[in-house]
Amino acid sequence: MNRQAHPRTDWSGRRIEVILGNPAHGGACVARFEGRVVFVRHGLPGERVFARVTEDRGGSFCFADVEDVLEASEDRVERVCPISGPGGAGCCDLSHMTVAAQRRFTGAVVVEQLRRLGGVDREVTVEEVPGGASNGTLWRTRVRLAVDVVGNPGYRRYRSNEVVPELACPQIDPHAYVGLADRVWQPGAELQVVLDADGGRHVVEIAPPAVAGGARRQGRRGAASRRAAANAPRPEKVIEGSGRVLERVGEREWRLVPTGFWQAHRGAATTYSTVVGEWAQASAGATAWDLYGGVGVFAAVLAEQVGPSGHVVSVESSKTAVDDGMEALADLGQVAFRHGRVERMIPELPAPEVVVLDPPRAGAGRDVVAAVAEAGPRRIVHVGCDPASFGRDVGLYRDHGFELADVRAFAAFPSTHHVECIGLFTR
Repeated sequence: MNRQAHPRTDWSGRRIEVILGNPAHGGACVARFEGRVVFVRHGLPGERVFARVTEDRGGSFCFADVEDVLEASEDRVERVCPISGPGGAGCCDLSHMTVAAQRRFTGAVVVEQLRRLGGVDREVTVEEVPGGASNGTLWRTRVRLAVDVVGNPGYRRYRSNEVVPELACPQIDPHAYVGLADRVWQPGAELQVVLDADGGRHVVEIAPPAVAGGARRQGRRGAASRRAAANAPRPEKVIEGSGRVLERVGEREWRLVPTGFWQAHRGAATTYSTVVGEWAQASAGATAWDLYGGVGVFAAVLAEQVGPSGHVVSVESSKTAVDDGMEALADLGQVAFRHGRVERMIPELPAPEVVVLDPPRAGAGRDVVAAVAEAGPRRIVHVGCDPASFGRDVGLYRDHGFELADVRAFAAFPSTHHVECIGLFTR
């Protein structure tokens, strides 16, 4: 049966009055206007607002930003980030809410994604991650700044390459910004700024992406070319710092390149390691997998559980991360690092008792989940940084006979719609 297509509509720029409903994945509230769904950012559930449509590709829905609040929620506060908000940078999109409201907002999204994509009805309370200020600021240890066409550093506007040349986002300590606006940087470059475990600052200038001729085209092919260029390796120049960032979890130290991956929230690595340790429960002498293992933070936890007679295999696609992890865990002979893509390496790995995986934002996906399930682990601990991809992976595990035995969610990105989920799967 053919569905009747929604008539072509373009409300771009239109100002509408709506009452905001439930939170949606991505930080918006759901509203309805003249039979269409409108995803409205910078509001709170229950508010009556005037919103301006910012994007409309036709069909049954469009996107808008709050312009004026006619009836405010009691959870609305003065925005803690001066450069976010409608038309501003894409950083702190929930900073107009109390911290408690932020957690209810993101928790509702997690619950909905678990129900809709994972087929699981579960109450979820988003928990605090220690290490930031009580108002949802000063939690971040590293930022990636953009440089505009005249050499000023700043943050990109929401869904745009345009740069807001103001170093005022309060996610990170103001010390991170000192002196950066006083010099002219290479236009189109990026700056990686890190405050390490001892408070030392590291600044790296990353050269602009090499834009091939195809990247100048408009449309999907041009966008794909630009993404490929942005993700390709680029020359890096250490401007400040040693080029080796110090990080700690417990008594163990890691030294990694400033552009290498480490959890952005200063308390996240320790918090997640604690949960992984509690849930993995690897036996002495057992084999455990640490997939998408990075520099081996979770591998260190698993190594303690399996002991010298056990075996931990950490698989990571970044050669730099593997090298840094091998250096940090050189004293743990039971840990073996493998460099390669997870989906290609799994068939070569010994059968595991426990699997821990921390995939990128897109999630593990069908092939990896199937391969992990086929390996027959007793327990799986899955870390997900996007509630939608996490919900999809939950559904995939359930298709293979694993059930979500427990789940926790963490406010690892205060003042934003992002939330981290950790799930324990057993069968």
